[in-house]
Amino acid sequence: MMQTHIIFNFEKGSNLDDWILIDDIVMGGKSSGNFTIDDNGYGKFYGAISLDNNGGFSSVRYQDEATFTKYYSKIVLRVKGDGKRYQFRIKENQNQQHSYVTYFTTSGDWETIEIALKDLFPKFRGRTLDMPNFSGDTITELGFLFGNKKVEPFQLLIDTISLE
Repeated sequence: MMQTHIIFNFEKGSNLDDWILIDDIVMGGKSSGNFTIDDNGYGKFYGAISLDNNGGFSSVRYQDEATFTKYYSKIVLRVKGDGKRYQFRIKENQNQQHSYVTYFTTSGDWETIEIALKDLFPKFRGRTLDMPNFSGDTITELGFLFGNKKVEPFQLLIDTISLE
């Protein structure tokens, strides 16, 4: 039986130094995202999307040493969203420009989202690439992106991110 490998377990006092916010401000947009630990010890990715200046997204990324995926088949997220759709993203290595992504829609309650690694497909700057899906042995970056082509607030609570 395969063991679970915890990539990140949020709790009060979690170090967020390796988590980086990237909003559409990098291309002139005006969306605003935040990432903190809430009063209950969960990761809290929240903010507001603006479509001004061709904007429309906010993202948070976790960069760390390579996490080996060879003996695992899926990523498991324990999250509580706001009923909206989010994008989950990984990179095999830091030199890679594209990400491997999938989408999930939250229910408004705590839930466990299971994502088969082989189902993550390549995207770069919003365009799906004509390349194979993820088949790598490592992950060096993972993250969440919110942007549904609407002006709206968002909030995603994250408890754990693991491999199974």
